[in-house]
Amino acid sequence: MFHSLANHAARLLMKLLFACVARVRVIRRENANHDGGFLLAANHISHFDPFIISSVVRRKIDWMAMAEFFPYPVLGFLLRAVDAFPADRHRADRTTIRTAIERLKHGRIVGVFPEGGIRDGARSLLEGAPMRPGASTLAHIAGAPIVPSVIVGSDRLYSKKSWLSLRRPPIWVAFGDPIPHFPNLEKSAARARIERELAAAFKILYAELRETFSLTPDDLPHPPRERMQVELPIEEAARSHAPKLSGPRVRTFRRFTAIAIDSLMCTSMNVMQSRHRLHARSRDEFERYVAECEKLTTNDFYAVPRDCGLAGEIGDGATLTWRSPISTKFPANNIARADLFACARGWSAPTVLMLHALMSASDKGYRRWAARFNELGWNACFVHLPYHYSRVPPGYWNGELAITADLIRNAEGLRQGVIELRQLMAALRECGCREFGVLGTSYGGWIGALLAIVERDFRFLALMAPIVNVEHAIWESPASAFMRRELHRANIERSLVARHFHLSSPTHNQPLCRADCVLFVAGEFDLIARLADIEKIQQKWSGSELLRVPQGHFGYRMIRETIARLKERG
Repeated sequence: MFHSLANHAARLLMKLLFACVARVRVIRRENANHDGGFLLAANHISHFDPFIISSVVRRKIDWMAMAEFFPYPVLGFLLRAVDAFPADRHRADRTTIRTAIERLKHGRIVGVFPEGGIRDGARSLLEGAPMRPGASTLAHIAGAPIVPSVIVGSDRLYSKKSWLSLRRPPIWVAFGDPIPHFPNLEKSAARARIERELAAAFKILYAELRETFSLTPDDLPHPPRERMQVELPIEEAARSHAPKLSGPRVRTFRRFTAIAIDSLMCTSMNVMQSRHRLHARSRDEFERYVAECEKLTTNDFYAVPRDCGLAGEIGDGATLTWRSPISTKFPANNIARADLFACARGWSAPTVLMLHALMSASDKGYRRWAARFNELGWNACFVHLPYHYSRVPPGYWNGELAITADLIRNAEGLRQGVIELRQLMAALRECGCREFGVLGTSYGGWIGALLAIVERDFRFLALMAPIVNVEHAIWESPASAFMRRELHRANIERSLVARHFHLSSPTHNQPLCRADCVLFVAGEFDLIARLADIEKIQQKWSGSELLRVPQGHFGYRMIRETIARLKERG
């Protein structure tokens, strides 16, 4: 029932979306709607292809999707909801093959891209490039036919103008006749025959689209990067009488998309919380915890234990692990870890601590930025925050346990993160490092702000969309609706939670370091770390700077503009 509803909702959404931004024209749609199981094999020119093809086919398509997408919690959840399944582009995966064959034998459509990735020009099947053998192998083993499909024009959607203007660029899709699996031929001969006929079908359909719709060179596939950077041709712009979008209209569009993305992510976070029903502690237990914390200062709460011998472990190694001073009931979370990226100057150079967001799905981007900092003469440390990456307990998702209705675990997780960072800084000081930087995002920005309350030696702290208003994060944020329900059930009210803010809320504290080294970065349309809240702490931390970025809480523009501003500041 869930998968059926998810597929119907996704199909309706895609039809509405692409009806608004494009004109999809289809040749022989009926070839993709006949009964029974079959492979739908299409060329691949953009990330939009599976969505567009699915929107014009009446039946549901189970797409093979790149395995790299599935570790991302939200994206992986959405892909599985619509019955997509992972495929490794670099090797034959028996699990993937078994899944595809099972679905074909149950009369379902399995969608594949025989090129193995986005291709254009001489690398494309449309221009005669060689085909990967996976589709023919699947068809032969499963005893299912292949329906070829060619899509042209979807790569135009990489251009902002295609979304922001009223042109509605055309997209063309053609479906060919089914190609049998040739059961009477020997295995290798059957596969070779399928491959030849499929390659010929791609060329025929491509030629048919070009002739039927009089396609121009600009209509044909272009590299995504080229579509992103190059504007539509002057002659096409001259033919269009659609009005150009003004600045306010662009801003309205950005606000709409940012709010839509933030809302979707908040919904997924609430769904994730309900997955394990991570209930709140009892009121009595939480009250006892808060009463003990009220006796502590920030220096007491985030006190660093005696030397744990980390300095001798740093050396030139790529990874540093040590036992966390905070013990939890999850063994995987009790081992702290930092990935080290040393510059040519060694560990006496300044070091930037990179603190990721809640449920951060990949460290690849941070590794690229670490290389950039190395080029600038900085060392870099990517820190695995509590309950993330190498510290995820079995049976849970990345970061799922870091923020839940269990407020004691939340507070202790923050404490754990700050103390471990202080241990790491102490070890680096022993190696000669005298200055530090912090690049923190969302949850990492929250921990970075708490670190600024108890540490001094910072060249900069760049806190991107940090959680600074903890009261809003718990009681008003759309990301914590499930959490609030559990807190209300446990009779834990605002006033009780507020008694811990002197230790966990950056807004209720002042930095120990110089405020002028702090750069707050806020998304103008952020629903989670609101601009007004970040403006408030920026004013309270007198001398700090505020950078506004036109995005929501989730997006990649913020880190680029943050790094650019840091370079301007020297």
